[in-house]
Amino acid sequence: MQVNITFRGIESTEGLKNHLQDRLSHLEKFFDRALEAQAVLSIERYLQNADITIYAGQYVLRGRVKSEDMYKSIDDAVEKIEKQLNRYKGRLRATHLKAASEFAAFRVRNDIIEVPQEEVGLTAAEESRAQEIEAEEWSKGPKIVTSHEILAEAMTVDEAIMQMDLADYDFRIFTNCETGLMNVLYRRKDGHLGLLEVAANKN
Repeated sequence: MQVNITFRGIESTEGLKNHLQDRLSHLEKFFDRALEAQAVLSIERYLQNADITIYAGQYVLRGRVKSEDMYKSIDDAVEKIEKQLNRYKGRLRATHLKAASEFAAFRVRNDIIEVPQEEVGLTAAEESRAQEIEAEEWSKGPKIVTSHEILAEAMTVDEAIMQMDLADYDFRIFTNCETGLMNVLYRRKDGHLGLLEVAANKN
């Protein structure tokens, strides 16, 4: 397995590299193809953060864990991915995982919009001035930090649930194979999943 490791705010050591590669090697038994993994090891508010992403053909698997020890974060992140694989291993090993569809994929623009952060410890005058600046900025419209394209591929609702779960995402945009319409699958605060369908206008 090819493993690319990025260290942010933490020293790059052979011990961490070898531990990560050893733990990831145990996941190769689930696949009959070459895998590529991307790991970002970083410190975030004094916590050791391991963010591991595995690319396996059309599937993306992700495990993200924070703890007080980087080795534990790595172990728990890999374990999280392994649990996902055990849940879906039958489908992942199938020859034709993707449902055939006559519908083309949609291209969807995804903008990341900056939300003003509340500053603490300001005097009344400073807070008033900060609010004036914030109001002036928002009068110009929302500030887009970054933007990229998402491909809403054609798949069934069941497959969209699986892919969202494997990638540990909060939502998944896809083209519904049964209707040909764009759907948005998302995680609700109550733990359930919600499904939105963008219907065509009928005048």
